[in-house]
Amino acid sequence: MSDLPNCPACNSEYTYEDGANLMCPECGHEWNPADAGDSDEKVIKDSNGNPLADGDTVTVIKDLKVKGSSLVVKVGTKVKNIRLVDGDHDIDCKIDGIGAMKLKSEFVKKV
Repeated sequence: MSDLPNCPACNSEYTYEDGANLMCPECGHEWNPADAGDSDEKVIKDSNGNPLADGDTVTVIKDLKVKGSSLVVKVGTKVKNIRLVDGDHDIDCKIDGIGAMKLKSEFVKKV
């Protein structure tokens, strides 16, 4: 058998080399084995694929209803000084007029 590692996405054993990268024919995942040591840190990205960091300013790209109230976070609302956290909603922030909130990174873009 091959001495190539299993796919990190689906754990398939049928991986193969494609240049410098490894490919998985079952799920289509492609990765560089040289970057494998950096996989401990989860990178949170905005809706455009830009990596986010603590302290960034982001803009909301969709009207978001606030659960438990009649408030709505409107499109274009700027959110300053975000904090990245683990979980389903990966951004902690304070929005003027609403207060402390958690947002999903898929609904924001980096300014």
